[in-house]
Amino acid sequence: MAEEVKNRYSDEELAEFKALIEEKLAAAKKEYATLREYVTHSAANDTDDTSPSFKTVEDDGAVQLSKEEASQLAARQYKFIQNLEAALGRIENKTYGICRVTGKLIPKERLLRVPHATLTVEAKEAMAKH
Repeated sequence: MAEEVKNRYSDEELAEFKALIEEKLAAAKKEYATLREYVTHSAANDTDDTSPSFKTVEDDGAVQLSKEEASQLAARQYKFIQNLEAALGRIENKTYGICRVTGKLIPKERLLRVPHATLTVEAKEAMAKH
């Protein structure tokens, strides 16, 4: 008997993806808030000026970021948050994991690595060639 071709992920699989995305979303929002706070931190002359505000590597010492770098990271993080929230919307309407170009199911392994993906690797590579 031929294996049935799935045209969407099951509700159980969608629930797994939803939990993963919600976890990543919470972490992304926390990091975004930290970056925004750093970027908008006032230049008061108190002890906060000399203490590292943002650590890029935990326990390996603090690396102070410039406000420009932090602003760029915050913008990227904001876009990531929007992509994750859009993925949650696709889960709700049961279109999550379907390639927007080919209509094929995006492999589960890809979605576990890039939960906001909307393209199969093949579709993404084909688009990059054009």
